[in-house]
Amino acid sequence: MSFNHLPSITPEEVADRLNQGQSVVMLDVREADELSEGHIEGAQHIPLGQLVERYKELKAAEEIIVMCRSGNRSGVACELLTEKGFKVLNMSGGLSAWTDESLFNK
Repeated sequence: MSFNHLPSITPEEVADRLNQGQSVVMLDVREADELSEGHIEGAQHIPLGQLVERYKELKAAEEIIVMCRSGNRSGVACELLTEKGFKVLNMSGGLSAWTDESLFNK
């Protein structure tokens, strides 16, 4: 995996899309125990360690915003999904950089 120029999106841009009512496909690749720290409603959860086996649960025709805690694991997930033909955006800074509390469920 090379991480060459993975397209990214900021947490603020994701929040703007959601607040404008846009249909946004999101994938959270954190571990199950991390979900108790909070999550964005509507994000599909597939831990990074299970993504190789479960990526077919996703629709390749849709743009997918991939997130984790800091943006590192989601970068790995984006690389894997790109190799499988998916159009993905890595949420830079991850959920640690998320500021819109109205969209964040704890």
